[in-house]
Amino acid sequence: RSAPVAQPSTAAKVSFSKNPGKWNWPAEGKLVGKFSPGDGRNGIQISGASGSPVKATAAGEVVYVGEGLRGYGKLIILKHSEQYLSAYAHNQELMVKEGEAINSAQQIATMGNSGAQSTMLHFEIRKDGKPVDPLKFLK
Repeated sequence: RSAPVAQPSTAAKVSFSKNPGKWNWPAEGKLVGKFSPGDGRNGIQISGASGSPVKATAAGEVVYVGEGLRGYGKLIILKHSEQYLSAYAHNQELMVKEGEAINSAQQIATMGNSGAQSTMLHFEIRKDGKPVDPLKFLK
């Protein structure tokens, strides 16, 4: 018996960032919370103006859009490669759909306070499912 042959994906082809050390900042604003997983902070928090743009930090594919994860409000998750995901939480308006290919620095949402006490973006990068410090990746 021969091994099954992998079928080509019909999903949009995404040019993933090969160098995660060169990712863009996802929003303009003040860094108000740093990565501290021991304190339950799996990402960074950027405060900013309500309705201001939230942008994809790197090219990828939208793998989640919704409000199903408690504590994240209106959330978008992008897949950048087999290893890397980025998450954008507490948005006001979500501007992308699951399965959509996204370019680096493309606006994906507007900043809001869904599921938060103040207007901010909670931003995470995950490598192999584990949170990593976004400040080590952002240029």
